[in-house]
Formats: sequence, C-alpha cells, structure tokens
Amino acid sequence: MNSKNKSASGKYGNLQTLLQGAGLRPTKQRLALAGLLFDGCDKHVTAEQVHASLTRMKAKVSLATVYNSLNHFRGAGLLRQVVVDGGQAFFDTNIGSHHHVFDEDTGLLTDIPAASIRVSHLPKLPQGKKLARVDIVLRVQSNA
Repeated sequence: MNSKNKSASGKYGNLQTLLQGAGLRPTKQRLALAGLLFDGCDKHVTAEQVHASLTRMKAKVSLATVYNSLNHFRGAGLLRQVVVDGGQAFFDTNIGSHHHVFDEDTGLLTDIPAASIRVSHLPKLPQGKKLARVDIVLRVQSNA
C-alpha cells in the first residue's frame, strides 16, 4: 500500500494529514469519506455504496458530493477507478499495480496480484504516447 493511502487509526496516520498531503482541503464531508475508505483495509466501493454507508452513519452528504469527492481522491492519487461495465465503476483503495476479478453474479470485485498475470504482444502505441498501465478485469459467472 502506498504511504499516501493511510487512515486515521493507529499505524495509518491522520486523515487530515492524508488529505492535505494529497493537496485536498480536509472538509467535514471528505474526512467522513476518508474515514470509511482508508481504515487500513483495501476495498472496492461504488459511490452509491459509500453514500449509503455515510447515510447510515448520519453524515449529511449528498450523492453528488460523494461522487465529486471520490473523483477528487482519484485525481489526487488516493484511489484508482475500475470500470467493469459501461455504467458501473468501483473506486479501489489499493493504488498499487494489480488486476481484478469481477463476479457478475454477486457484483463483487476482488484483487489479483500483478505477478499472477503476464501480458505480452501489446500493439504498437500511437506516436508520442507511452504505456501508463494495463488494467485487466476477469469477469466470472456461475456455470448454471
């Protein structure tokens, strides 16, 4: 886990410092969101899941604010966005190099270590472009 990606509890530092270190203003809403995300456990969440969790915690945060904050966290390098289908995106707290398995039956996204997959024979890149990363999402479903 990247040293930027740490939470308020114990060994994970301070949420306010985390946000400020990423160039983000530590607003009440961002701190509540960061508290959910950066608790020391890697997770894959949708904006709707985060909004529902914050609502259960009685935090007054709109879904639009959740989307905006998640995108700010992503832009600051604290999260990675994983799009599994046209309209479904997860935000991943593990920003290190890895891939994913998406279970179409359950809607769960899980990590695959980068070393578990070998990528070869990539196409020639457009002139003036360099490879940023390769994202692989394996989609699985029941045999039935």
